[in-house]
Amino acid sequence: MGFIIKLLITGVAALAASYILPGVHIDTFLTAIILALVLALLNAVVRPILVILTIPVTVLTLGLFLLVINALIILLADYLIAGFEVSGFISALLFSIVMAIISAILDFIF
Repeated sequence: MGFIIKLLITGVAALAASYILPGVHIDTFLTAIILALVLALLNAVVRPILVILTIPVTVLTLGLFLLVINALIILLADYLIAGFEVSGFISALLFSIVMAIISAILDFIF
């Protein structure tokens, strides 16, 4: 039950972030839920591999390179999902930051 609630919160956060940022477009709420599911899968499978491969760069940048990894995962989700569009790397970076902030606020509320 908690996973479904977390997916709904992430979907709402993604939809809200797409309304805030001009370079991101999500067609419907169902697309936002699919995006949340795909992001959960990518964060479970791809993100640990990228983090391990980029440990030296992450240490050198004091962890800021993890933001780049988040943006790359957003761009990969853009490639995989039909109703989700991101205009570029900077938009993906801002989208990941804004979505994380909104998701943390909603997670705190619920």
